[in-house]
Amino acid sequence: MTEPRIAITGGTGFVGRHLAERFDDPVVISRRTGVDVDDVDALARAFEGCDAVAHCAGINREIGDQSYERVHVRGTGAVIEAAKRAGVKKIVMLSFLRARPDCGSPYHESKWAAEEAIRESGLDYTILKAGMIYGLGDHLIDHTTRTVKTFPLFATVGLRELTVRPVPVEELVDVMEAALRGRLERKTVEVVGAEELKLSKVVRRVADLQGRPIGIVPAPVWALYALGQLTEWTMKVPLVAKAQVRMLAEGVSHAVPGAEPLPEDLRPKKMLTKAQIRAATPDAGPFGLRDLRISK
Repeated sequence: MTEPRIAITGGTGFVGRHLAERFDDPVVISRRTGVDVDDVDALARAFEGCDAVAHCAGINREIGDQSYERVHVRGTGAVIEAAKRAGVKKIVMLSFLRARPDCGSPYHESKWAAEEAIRESGLDYTILKAGMIYGLGDHLIDHTTRTVKTFPLFATVGLRELTVRPVPVEELVDVMEAALRGRLERKTVEVVGAEELKLSKVVRRVADLQGRPIGIVPAPVWALYALGQLTEWTMKVPLVAKAQVRMLAEGVSHAVPGAEPLPEDLRPKKMLTKAQIRAATPDAGPFGLRDLRISK
């Protein structure tokens, strides 16, 4: 079978980098490569000669001109228009597990609007409604590791803790690769990890691997929203973003609205073992002044 020519928006990001390793000479697109996700002309030029586009561009907080409306909604519209101009036949979009309309969260609603635009585009597509993704360079293991190195306590979201199903980035990329190579045509699929557990369990596994005692305390959702706003204002990469607080307050285990289950051979099967956590653990110390936006 001929190797497909692939373009990846958000190609220098966490998932995009891992996906790019699976293909020969992919076209990597991001602000770092000089292309904005809502620049139709630049995208169309980048997509020339490509068979499919992996649309991985996304943000979990708004900063400066990078709004959810611009990146998720207008950006996806630009990707669709550019794909049509360039003769691209398929778009594979990375969305969020619980993206949906009319829920009061700009993040969730903008991701849903992007999904709908792709479903209505007339192009072949696969939409991956993915849960919490982890791996080297992620937010989950990275920030949890640094948090347990910095603080003796970890606050879970909500007085009644819900569950998550962390999915290894390599297994998520397995699904994206299969879709880009022709599977899962015109489908919206749920991608979650094999193990369902509370976030506090994830934190304890990370802390145990670091040899750090950690106290787990439940915190009201409003308090974590306040913390999210504070760290969005003050940190280069927030300790927790408001959108992430919303995700954890709802649980990150099941798609809403419902998405199709994956075929058995593509369903993630890896548990969150010590080996998996160790492979995703950054070589970084505790949080400090260098993490603040006022530092250079």
